Formats: sequence, structure tokens, C-alpha cells
Amino acid sequence: MSSRKQLVEFLREWDRGGAAARSHMLEVFVGRSLGETGPELELRFAQAASLFLARLTAWVRLHYMFGTYLGLQLRAVSVFLSASNSHRYLTEFLEVGGVLTLLEILNQKQIKDEDKTEALRLLQIISNAGRKYKEFICENFGVQAIVECLAKSTSVDTKETASVLLESLAHGNYKYQKQVYKGLVALLQCTSPTAQQLALQNLRTAHKIVNSAHPKIIEPLLNMLKSLNLEVQYEAIELIRDLMAYDEVKPALLKGLVALLKPVKKEPQQYQILKDPERINMTASLPVFIQQAAAAKAIRMLSQGSSQLSHDLLHHDVMHHVLYAMGNREHADSQKQACLALKQFVHTHPVLEGHVQAAMGVTLFDLFMNNPEALYMKMNDIQADILVSNKTNISEVLEECAC
Repeated sequence: MSSRKQLVEFLREWDRGGAAARSHMLEVFVGRSLGETGPELELRFAQAASLFLARLTAWVRLHYMFGTYLGLQLRAVSVFLSASNSHRYLTEFLEVGGVLTLLEILNQKQIKDEDKTEALRLLQIISNAGRKYKEFICENFGVQAIVECLAKSTSVDTKETASVLLESLAHGNYKYQKQVYKGLVALLQCTSPTAQQLALQNLRTAHKIVNSAHPKIIEPLLNMLKSLNLEVQYEAIELIRDLMAYDEVKPALLKGLVALLKPVKKEPQQYQILKDPERINMTASLPVFIQQAAAAKAIRMLSQGSSQLSHDLLHHDVMHHVLYAMGNREHADSQKQACLALKQFVHTHPVLEGHVQAAMGVTLFDLFMNNPEALYMKMNDIQADILVSNKTNISEVLEECAC
């Protein structure tokens, strides 16, 4: 429609058409115009593409609550906003409340996840356009809306798109980057493993951007070690390793990890599972033991990666706690991971060998030295009780030598 006459006819057809007719027009438009530049769109609309964008935006704003053709409408808007040399379209979209409408779409329970994904993609286009656009999204409670969408959505695609958008908002947005960081920390407390995993990944990037770590991250991060999802556990341990570079959280994080090796069992919850008391106690204790095993694994990895961290852990009474975890016959993986952690400490600090032998006894110590990974399978109840009740204190050793 390169002529004015064709444009007038097109707009008249749009204004007179119902939802079905307009959706057909949008399908044709998206199919023909996707990937076009701003000047190409202007040529297509006889230098008046803004007239169509205004109509399209108005239709979205007036009818998004119903969800009818919403995804198609948003894809059509993205043709304009994603076109190169199209800054004017972005400005016009913001001036008519386009960003506020997109954030409202994220807040509506009745709107489908695939439509929310399209809204998130549009917000990403806007965020990537520059700092002032990132700030505009954040000023209008955008971080909260995106975080809640990520946490509550049942679609992996929607969650991943929200995650990418949060990362975009963190970059080059000094005024609100800490707000994004706090939103990611809040996500750790949601119930979705996928959301938790994505939040942990984003936090690894966010810490490098913010160049600091807030102590409030410690408790929810350590709670991630309870997860039955191995990917969540992996990301949590990787983030813990990253946080060792920040003095404001490092001591408390190390202390928290060591404490998890000697967990305090909580009373089982009120609900019953098949009214079987043993099943109730097992179910209530399982996350604690999973957390114990993950903490032992994290401690081993930290000790492997840095002799200084290994020394710091020793100052946090880690030997006593590792031996305690080795005696936990209620969870085999806790025993195994604790054995591997102890092996690492003895390997790194040979001076500890005699103290470990004294705590374990000669027979168990010989089994440990020969095959630490299989020790938990060869240990009897008496040996386990000795480990659980150990009183190991190596503070004197640390004072006498540089371990």
C-alpha cells in the first residue's frame, strides 16, 4: 500500500472490521512485514505507519483482558518495535501507555502463558533499547510483575523469557539493578524448581553487575540445598562458590554450611501420609538430610578450589561436623559426601591425619584411608555412634601450625 489511497482503504477496512477481520489483516501484516526496517515499514504505509500502530495499540489496550487474538496483536506490535531505525515507534508506544499495558497483561491470571510470553518479549525489546527504557519499566513496578510471572507461570518458555528479561534489566541500569537483585533473591523462596534454577543462574550474573552481595541471600540460598532437583542443587553450589569472593557474606555462608552438617530435626508437619508414623517422620526428615549431603558436597568443592577456604572452614569447626555427618546412618548420601569431604581435608592438611584417626578409631580409620567412598557401607552401628558423638577440636592444631 505504497500510495495514500491504498493506506486510506486499509485503515477504513480496519476501522469497520470486526475482531475476525482484523486478525486476518494482522496475520497478513506479520507474515509480510516481519524483519522489515523502520524505513521499509514507512514505505509500506505511505509514510504513515504510525496511524496503523496507534490503531493496533488501542485495540490491545481495550481488549487485552479478554485474551482474544492477544498473541497475534503483540506479535504485530513487535514488528514495529523490533524494526531497526524505528525509535519513533518505541516512543509512540510508550506515550500511549504500552508498557503499562504489557505489565498488566503479566498480572492477569486469565491470560494464557503463551500470550504473556509475547508480552515479555516486547518488554525485552524495550529494555534492550537503552537505560531510560529499563528505568521506565522498573519505575512502573515492572520487576515485581516479571518476578511474579516467572514464579507462577506453568510454562517453561514463559519462565525462561522472564529470566532473560530480568537479566536485561540488570545490565546498564545502575539506578534499579539492586531492585532486580532483590527480586531474584525473592524468587529463591518460590515453589517452582525451574524458577529457582533460573533465579540462581541470574544471580550469578547479577552479583558481577552489582559487585556486592547482601547477607539476606544466605538463608534462602542454603535452603536451595534441600531441593530434590539436582539442577537446582548444582546452581546453588555454583552460586555459593561465586559468593566466596564477597567478604560481606563469606564468613556467614561458611558458618551456615558447616552448621548444616549437624542439622536440627524439626517436628513433622500436621498432615499425615497414609497415616503411617514412620512415613511421616521419613518425609519430614528427608529435605534436611538432602541439605546435609549437599552441604558436605559444597564444603568439599570449596576446599578443593582454595587452600584459604579450606583453612577458613577448619576454623569453623568443620572437622567435628563432618565426622558427625559421616555417622548419619539415616541417609547414605550424607555419609558418602561427608567421607569425601573429610578425605579432601586430610589430603590438603596431612597434619590432621592423627587427629582423625583418634576420633574414628584405628579400624575405621584404616577402612577410611583405603576406600573413603565405600566407608558408609562397611560402618557398623557402634562406629557410627562414635562418629556422631565425637568431640574433635583442632583449634590447638591450627594455632601450632599453618594447616
